[in-house]
Amino acid sequence: MSAMWAIVRRDLLMVMRRKSEVLTALFFFVIVSSLFPLGIGPEPALLRKIAPGVLWVGALLATMLGLQRMFAADHADGTLEQMAISPTPLVWLVVGKVAAHWLVSGLPLVLMAPVLGIQFDLDAGALGVLMLALLLGTPLLSLIGAIGAALTLGVRGGGVLLSLLVLPLYVPALIFGAGAVESHISGLGAGGHLSLLAALLIMAALFAPWAATAALRIALE
Repeated sequence: MSAMWAIVRRDLLMVMRRKSEVLTALFFFVIVSSLFPLGIGPEPALLRKIAPGVLWVGALLATMLGLQRMFAADHADGTLEQMAISPTPLVWLVVGKVAAHWLVSGLPLVLMAPVLGIQFDLDAGALGVLMLALLLGTPLLSLIGAIGAALTLGVRGGGVLLSLLVLPLYVPALIFGAGAVESHISGLGAGGHLSLLAALLIMAALFAPWAATAALRIALE
């Protein structure tokens, strides 16, 4: 566990030296989410209807911006090989990398989402459901993305291949995350969608680090 937290601290310190990585994903999320109200016009009913899908798609695409860099830098300088032969199980180090990715790429989106949701005329309850859905969904996106990043490590044109591998796996998170907000707005309650999203997160937390670890070992051979 100490090695895992050391990886988290190390990655966060490296990101603080390159703040553009955090700001790029955050600005992308802000710009994509803000263009729709400007393009559609000030129709509150229509804006409330499209808000869950727009905000979730924006968060999904913003999260993907940093996936390729999750293991690439460590692979390029040989750090990943040292991690693989260290006494600490590689799976714990992968968990640390995923946690650092979420703190950099996922958590800022969760905190920014309510501000952007005001543009879509969402009430306080809908904004709360949106934050909760993103709080459950963004770690899921990072966990699934870690598998894709490990599978495409060192592959030429890996960015395009990563998108093709990961996007279909993101569909359930997108459906249940956006569906939670839509159900709350329509008065049906968001409990069912949030429960399914939490179940997907638990499954991903149990299996995704092991799958990413296996893919990394194959890439290092």
